[in-house]
Amino acid sequence: MIIVKSPREIALMRDAGRVVAKVFDRLQPMIRAGISTKELADEAERFIRSEKAYPTFLGYNGFEGAICTSVNDTLVHGIPSDHQILEEGDIISLDVGATLKGYCGDACRTYPVGEVGTEAARLLRVTEESFFRAIKLIKPGVHLGDISHAIQKYNEDNGYSLPEEYTGHGIGQNLHEDPYIPNIGRPETGPVLKEGMCLAIEPMVAQGKPDVVVMKDGWTAKMKDGKLCSHYENTIVVTSTGYEILTMLPQGGID
Repeated sequence: MIIVKSPREIALMRDAGRVVAKVFDRLQPMIRAGISTKELADEAERFIRSEKAYPTFLGYNGFEGAICTSVNDTLVHGIPSDHQILEEGDIISLDVGATLKGYCGDACRTYPVGEVGTEAARLLRVTEESFFRAIKLIKPGVHLGDISHAIQKYNEDNGYSLPEEYTGHGIGQNLHEDPYIPNIGRPETGPVLKEGMCLAIEPMVAQGKPDVVVMKDGWTAKMKDGKLCSHYENTIVVTSTGYEILTMLPQGGID
């Protein structure tokens, strides 16, 4: 069942989303060769708790990290580690969740570590662009399949693939709510958007084939061909005329 949020609930989700957005502001300057993924997660947890929020992912179905730190060919659910040290030319996805006053915010960014190659930079750019192109379609009455199709088409037109095992999702008092939001879809299919729906939309994009393998830890999902992958996500709410992004600070975004 898709839960439509009240104005009071949306205000609470806006507050949780603001915490998530601030985490990225904290972590981005720390991303450099020589830092461990655990150091990034520790700083995220410290900041989230300083905002009187809770790191949503910590303990979620047994997950051990405050955030997900996915490097290079890891698509999602990378577990922070003292032993995983970033190197020049890597890319890293930071997936951040914060729960504040019972409501969740969830977002992801993929960052370069120092100078990265042309192809890696292009992958990051196209992934982010696909998000912003897709959400321009959001307003009441639009089918969710239109959003999925827009993500799919833009990435495939740029030569990338989209793993089907992992999707976006509804969000609210729970991190994962209905509906699930694939990154592949057909126009004019799926649930119809209504004002007050809160959605975590998250293109997850592969440089090579879309096949994914999960490591022995039960979480870390890597591209089977070892090629790079990228992830970009925001929590949004459907408004009466379009949408509002809840996990970006006012100066964020792209044209």
